[in-house]
Amino acid sequence: SHCQGVTVLGDGAYLNCGMVVPHRKRPHRPLLPGEEDDNAAHRKVRARVEHVIGRMKNYKILRDCRQRGDGLHHAVQAVAHMHNIALAS
Repeated sequence: SHCQGVTVLGDGAYLNCGMVVPHRKRPHRPLLPGEEDDNAAHRKVRARVEHVIGRMKNYKILRDCRQRGDGLHHAVQAVAHMHNIALAS
């Protein structure tokens, strides 16, 4: 319910799942200029998200957290909040 109407990025493995995925090259045909621009923008945004996830994994609470119930969701929110406080100070 939290993700209704949200744009979700995925990689090439998530074709036809309703996610925004990079354009693929067709055999013997290059990507169109607009498709290359889309892929470049997709790479930039996805790289930033992956870096944030990597930084969040440094927090011990997430390494030790089990994915049961709603606990992981609250732990991720808490870590994101602490990270934002650390960046602001």
